[in-house]
Amino acid sequence: MKIYKLLLTSMFFMLLSVNLFAQDKEMTKEEWQNEINRLTERKVALTSELNTLKAEVANLKKMRDGLKAYDDCMNELYAMLGGTKADVDNFRKQLAALTSKIDAQQVPKTDRQAELNAMKKNKISALPEFFDKVQNQLQRKLDAWMEAPKEISYTVVKGDHLWGIAKKKEHYANPFAWPIIYKANRDQIKNPDLIFPKQNFKIPNLTEEEKAKYDKIRRNYKPAPPTQTQKPAAAK
Repeated sequence: MKIYKLLLTSMFFMLLSVNLFAQDKEMTKEEWQNEINRLTERKVALTSELNTLKAEVANLKKMRDGLKAYDDCMNELYAMLGGTKADVDNFRKQLAALTSKIDAQQVPKTDRQAELNAMKKNKISALPEFFDKVQNQLQRKLDAWMEAPKEISYTVVKGDHLWGIAKKKEHYANPFAWPIIYKANRDQIKNPDLIFPKQNFKIPNLTEEEKAKYDKIRRNYKPAPPTQTQKPAAAK
């Protein structure tokens, strides 16, 4: 409507300017006719432009009336993927949880890869909101994740004991976790108080449960008098 008013206003001022011009200057019949012809042509052009704009507005209104509501379009899209809005919301929550696990490098890495593979197979991952993150970003993070080996080996030297081996920063940094080393090497260790130089021990990684267990033991530990302290003997 604003466009219509603008065009009509232009035509009004154009005719008004002619009258004012005619009043200020005496025109010949030929000059008057030429001005009338020019203005008539201008009026025809403006009328044509106005009709074109009206047609475009009518077409836009028709298109608008034919458009579906946003929610209806999204529901149709979800249905094409074999899901519902609730399924998409649940997928979004699962993706957020998996992202947190991968960012924190929550072991085992194989479990995180399995979770991601399952999400990749879900058709909902094809939605623009999820596609790049599921198919590319998280996989790159997993590929760059250098997981520590499940176990390392350690050769006993003179003066070593299981307590001290477990206490090493490159192992558990917690002496109370020494039973893990003992259990992993029962084929060589008959008595935890008797280990010997040149023995080659397996040092397995602690599970999250084991780590929490021995961290709690360390926090709650109250040292006994020196004569009563018990820990595995040193290698001789």
